Amino acid sequence: MTTHHSSRGRLGLAVGALGASALLLAGCSGSGGGTASGGSSGQPLIVGTTDKITSIDPAGSYDNGSFAVMNQVYPFLLNSKYGTSDVTPDIAASAEFTSPTEYTVKLKPGLKFANGHDLTSSDVKFSFDRQVKIADPNGPSSLLGNLVSVAAPDDTTVVFTLKNANDQIWPQILSSPAAPIVDEQVFSATAVTPDADIVKGNAFAGQYVIDSYKVNELISYKPYAGYQGELGAAANAGISVKYYADASNMKLDIGNGDIDVAYRSLTATDVADLKKNDKVKIVDGPGGEIRYITFNFNTMPFGATTADADAKKSLAVRQAMADLVDRQALSTDVYKGTYTPLYSYVPQGLTGANDALKGLYGDGNGAPDLNKAKKTLSDAGVTTPVTLNLQYNGDHYGSSSGDEYAAIKSQLETGGLFTVNLAQTEWVQYSKDRSADAYPMYQLGWFPDYSDADNYLSPFFVKKNFLVNHYDNSEVQSLIEKQATETDAAARTTEIGKIQDLVAADLSTLPLLQGTQIAIVGSDVNGATLDGSFKFRYAPLSK
Repeated sequence: MTTHHSSRGRLGLAVGALGASALLLAGCSGSGGGTASGGSSGQPLIVGTTDKITSIDPAGSYDNGSFAVMNQVYPFLLNSKYGTSDVTPDIAASAEFTSPTEYTVKLKPGLKFANGHDLTSSDVKFSFDRQVKIADPNGPSSLLGNLVSVAAPDDTTVVFTLKNANDQIWPQILSSPAAPIVDEQVFSATAVTPDADIVKGNAFAGQYVIDSYKVNELISYKPYAGYQGELGAAANAGISVKYYADASNMKLDIGNGDIDVAYRSLTATDVADLKKNDKVKIVDGPGGEIRYITFNFNTMPFGATTADADAKKSLAVRQAMADLVDRQALSTDVYKGTYTPLYSYVPQGLTGANDALKGLYGDGNGAPDLNKAKKTLSDAGVTTPVTLNLQYNGDHYGSSSGDEYAAIKSQLETGGLFTVNLAQTEWVQYSKDRSADAYPMYQLGWFPDYSDADNYLSPFFVKKNFLVNHYDNSEVQSLIEKQATETDAAARTTEIGKIQDLVAADLSTLPLLQGTQIAIVGSDVNGATLDGSFKFRYAPLSK
């Protein structure tokens, strides 16, 4: 998400990500607190995933699959210890506001990257400056919207000057996808650095280094003995991550003991099946993920750049779609309860969450209402059926996406008000197309960057947001900026609720579901931790 002077940024300028935030659905079938814990024999382990990597340069990607790599190999100034969403110093010795608009971090002395280069305040300044400079459309620079400048007065001191005082989110931002610390002697200051150059440069200072790398096929990690952060040394001798094109093959491998951990994403049916397998344990934790449809305000039916542009009719189309979707059916029939209905923009379990959409659309209690949808379109003068070109992705959000969007198509076509043309695209292309006005309406999911309601508001609803969907409501933008620096907790909760109410009336996006985190681990595997930080770390794993 971007910067204080670029086209986007948190706090009144923009924001973005491919993430979500902290909430309920905690609980663990493996052991208490969302953790499978135990001793270590120091063996290497194999982790399986269907996630895809866009780029391991922190400036070049803002998705769960890429950030999963970054969490293992890059240091952060602040981070969340296992089992908590609270951030505390990691490679920092201390971090605090030294004035309302200055946040000062002191680094631990003697930090080094795995290639032998010193890790100093100059690298920290470089890391944030390049995020702002590069401002990649698929990167997280918009999270830095409140950042004015970074100073490095000496080798171990970093001073962040902020635009808005008392930024309640800034410490969380320093643990987010915008904040991995990179080596200024390896990374470009002005362009996304190729993965091969990063690996060759051994530009790592987290708990691991990358030993070998075949993008979206196989990554081998080795523990980095020089890591000085607070998360501690790895409990294993290394990790190999195997990337699956098909979740069913991953399910077979974890069920047969051919891999040690399967994390993201198995179908609800697969998870239910594996619960009966005594070779594995199910570990689950707080579910910050949300699933939703994004509307492009320019190119959707009656959008601003279409031949028959009409803001009133465009809104009516969005409202009628909201009247027709059946979230409970999606939850029950497609996801077997592993996702639950979401009726607002901030998931349940986070302070300030409400059910703004429930009373406005459908039958007023969460169920669909065809007659209401008909009236909405008729009152706006919309001739039916309206053709909806709806795009989704079949590989990034799990193989159940096909079933989910087939069900959504069926729901929206109820009563003949809409004709839905469904199409899907592979993720790497999809992530480029969606921000280039290629899709009038399309699927996204969100995985959290930090555990606060702001992470579901700033990225989406500031003027130049991560969605790049041309939504523009100045009252919403003002309230987003206000809540982020509001020190009165009750007042901030009210502001967060008001933002949700306003966006629910506009329908910038159509929230559908919220989910839980689930990992399947071998019965002899310990240390799998899923917590409110939404970072799955490999270092605690052992068997």
